[in-house]
Amino acid sequence: MNPVESFSQPLVFAPIYQTRVWGGRSLAATFGRELPDPDQPYGESWEISDRPEAQSKVIAGPASLTGKTLGELWHHENASVRHALFGPNASGVGPFPLLCKILDARERLSLQVHPPASVADELGGEPKTEMWVVAHAEPNAELIVGVREGVTRAAFEAALADGTAEDLVHKIPVQTGDFLFIPSGRLHAIGGGLVIYEIQQNSDTTYRVFDWNRVGLDGHPRQLHLEESLKCIDFDDVEPEPDEANGNLLVDCAHFRVERHRNSVICLPEAKAAIVTVIEGPVRVGESGPIFHVGDFFLVPAAWEGAKRLVAEGGSACLMVTTWD
Repeated sequence: MNPVESFSQPLVFAPIYQTRVWGGRSLAATFGRELPDPDQPYGESWEISDRPEAQSKVIAGPASLTGKTLGELWHHENASVRHALFGPNASGVGPFPLLCKILDARERLSLQVHPPASVADELGGEPKTEMWVVAHAEPNAELIVGVREGVTRAAFEAALADGTAEDLVHKIPVQTGDFLFIPSGRLHAIGGGLVIYEIQQNSDTTYRVFDWNRVGLDGHPRQLHLEESLKCIDFDDVEPEPDEANGNLLVDCAHFRVERHRNSVICLPEAKAAIVTVIEGPVRVGESGPIFHVGDFFLVPAAWEGAKRLVAEGGSACLMVTTWD
């Protein structure tokens, strides 16, 4: 590829499936995915990942890039190629900034927290802010976010000791289409019966506060991180509620911007790379490009030949569009 040329194909990455004790089989049932093992509970599909232990690999797109990992592209030695893929601000320093997932919570996740930047280094972890969009919710599904009114650190610590911490957390009912911003430091858990699209900082640091007294896939209780968690939890984060969209905008924070668009033709921002998630489809890239279906993630490069348009094949589509600086 001539590095000064634009791209005419989006990049599609092979999903990386992760077994989890709380996972299920919805990735196959809902999205038609072929999971690696027919009997294991898969809780996460890492769709866009530049982690040392989990490198997304290009399986479709420009021929010259097929087979390369996201990390290789982000650190491409030719700055012109890197900028054409990710935009003029793509320095190639550090890892790719985002990690995108689908979560299948057949059972509820542990009560947990991610470290704020102010304490992450001290704890040897990575800060992690994220957001969730509910792809599917069974009846009575709920999320746990923040603490209830009047709960102090001392009260919460005492409840952890006597096994009553669940009584002090804030639960909210959710349904398909709801979304929630989870800044680092927010106590949270995903309830059972939920499938969620997650956009987050590129981090895999999670401190478990409480795991409902269950055992892991190895038959042993999973590790808890009480000291680390108590240093991270924001006890001023009292009874938050689901967020509301501002037009198409869902979240605009220091780490990512997420919009949700519903239309027959959806135009992407010029000169910026975008990660597209198909919430309702199918949708075609351009007038004659590849077709994507519900649950698909793909990356549209910053430099693009022609109009950056996604066209609904069925009259209307709903897409989540993620960009970053």
